[in-house]
Amino acid sequence: MTERIYHVATRADWDAAKRAGAYTTSTVGRTLEQEGFIHASRREQVAGAFARYYLDAGEPLVLLVIDPSRLDAEVRQDAVGEETFPHVYGPITPGAVVDVVPLRPDGSSDSVLSLFVREAVVRMAVGVVVMTAAVLGAVIGGAVANGLVANGSAGGWGNAAGLVLGTALGITAVAAWRRLRR
Repeated sequence: MTERIYHVATRADWDAAKRAGAYTTSTVGRTLEQEGFIHASRREQVAGAFARYYLDAGEPLVLLVIDPSRLDAEVRQDAVGEETFPHVYGPITPGAVVDVVPLRPDGSSDSVLSLFVREAVVRMAVGVVVMTAAVLGAVIGGAVANGLVANGSAGGWGNAAGLVLGTALGITAVAAWRRLRR
């Protein structure tokens, strides 16, 4: 999976971008056309960018969670002082935004923390679904094999075949769910 990048946006700019099919605000008061790229951050840089540029925004803000592999534009890590920041050299299509997290006006870290907690919960849920499907597959495969062994035709492959099939079905179900969320 590609490492996500983040961009703080006004709710109004994001809503307009969804209608237009492209997000083109670089940062506070600057467009992609004026700046040449859209400012973004890595996970650990979000709080600093918020505090530096958006703390006194005076309007609802959201954090765009962007999957760079879904972008049509190039992403470069450019030096800014002693750090590097991801910059998007083109518009951000709404399909590249995998989550939109409302930010509190006071810039409290709870809003950013909730993003990471939610991502962890989703990943754990995916694991539980795949493991449950694998176990169910093994149980069903074992039951089927036991029935066939009584007839002398299956051997001892039922549990293993069920485990493999259940795991494959679990992974397929998760992949289908993720495609639907896009």
